[in-house]
Amino acid sequence: MPILKSEPDCYPDDLFERSDDAPTWWACYTRSRQEKQLMRQLRKAEIAYYAPVISHRYRSPAGRIRESFIPLFANYVFVCGDEMARYQAVCSGCVSNTMPVTDTKRLVTDLTQIHKLIQTGAPLAPEARIEPGDWVRVRNGKFAGFEGRVIRRHQQTLLIVEVRFMNQGASVALDDCQFDLLAKAPPQPE
Repeated sequence: MPILKSEPDCYPDDLFERSDDAPTWWACYTRSRQEKQLMRQLRKAEIAYYAPVISHRYRSPAGRIRESFIPLFANYVFVCGDEMARYQAVCSGCVSNTMPVTDTKRLVTDLTQIHKLIQTGAPLAPEARIEPGDWVRVRNGKFAGFEGRVIRRHQQTLLIVEVRFMNQGASVALDDCQFDLLAKAPPQPE
């Protein structure tokens, strides 16, 4: 089976640039490996969504370097819309559960950061559980302005940009001199 090209992980393209007054967001938990199928159906129905997709490079059994595009948050697609949008997502046959997002401002802030982080082109790694650590803001470089939690793993310092709604995120390698300590814990919602 051939490897498919990357598909849009955000619809519409300017989803995070809109200034809608507190739109409703839903976290759709999909059936196994149905994220891209759901995204295709939502795009066809012109329903706003975001499901971050990252590049995954690996070596095939024949020794060739292959690249695939995998969801950053397995089984999650975030839908922005009213109850009818949620209903259409569920009717797609790809969704096993939906959860309303209660703190939409925080979710949109977190997803915007993840979206911008992916656009930098830096290699990202999914983080299933966020580990305790210091909350920081990156001071300089291509990640300047990003906020997240710092962890150390395998002699490397990593910045985890998290989506607190799911307690998941993505990590990127940093140098120690690139960030300022903000707090020992993430900021609380207003």
